[in-house]
Order: sequence, then C-alpha cells, then structure tokens
Amino acid sequence: MRAIRINQPKGIQAMSFLQSSTLLRQALIADATVSGVTGLFFFFGAGLLAGLLDLPEALSRYAGLALLPFAAAVFALARQANPSRAAVRLLIAVNVLWAVASIALLVGGWIAPNLLGTLFVAGQALVVALFAEIQFIALRRAAAAAAIVA
Repeated sequence: MRAIRINQPKGIQAMSFLQSSTLLRQALIADATVSGVTGLFFFFGAGLLAGLLDLPEALSRYAGLALLPFAAAVFALARQANPSRAAVRLLIAVNVLWAVASIALLVGGWIAPNLLGTLFVAGQALVVALFAEIQFIALRRAAAAAAIVA
C-alpha cells in the first residue's frame, strides 16, 4: 500500500490518497452492507420495531431513511482504488457520532425502549463503533505504509 501524491504548485498542500488495503476495503464493504440492510429494515420495519422494542416508529423510519444514502456513499468509497484519507476520516467521524448519539438517546432518556430495545440500540451502537475502530486501524496502517514508501 502506498500513498499517491498529486503534484501541485508550491504553497498548496497536496491531498493524499490511499491505495486501498484489503482491511480497509473489507471494512468499508461490510459497513456499507450492514448499513444498507439495517436502513431497509429500519425504514420498512419501523412498525414492527416499534411494537417489539418500544422504540418510536418515526425514529426507526428516519434512521432507516438516513442510513440508505449513507450506505451508498460508503459503498462508493469502498469501490475507489485510492480513497482519500479525508473521506475515510469523515466516515470514521460519522460512525463515532452515530454510536455516541445512540447511547445518548438511551442515557438522556429521550427514548424509553423495553429491555430488548435497550439491548438493540446499545448493540447497534457497539457494531458501529467497531466499524469505526477497524476503519481507523486500517487508515493508520495505510498511513504508516505510505510513510515507509515516501
């Protein structure tokens, strides 16, 4: 894995791109797939989730609606041979924000799911946080490899 630098005039910082590693590509594809399937389930199964988990139906529906374009963007990033570091960092930040917001919904008392709903919300927050961690590790490895090549 190596960094590809674009030649630019002096004074303009070159944007760096990563030659995508297997770990990064697999993490992105897994994130896109899980987000897409979850988005469809949240959107079309909002009524079922509301009854089963005591979660607000609108919350599930809007979460699903938000996840669908997110999944498409992550999949597009995964397909790039050389994704930008900035795009991967943004993805990591969004995943961390999602995980923190999910826990904040529970801790802040904004939602009052039953036990199964609480476990569901906490579990999906954990999965999203794990995606962020794996993506961070892959990004760090790619940067280290680029430093060796440079």
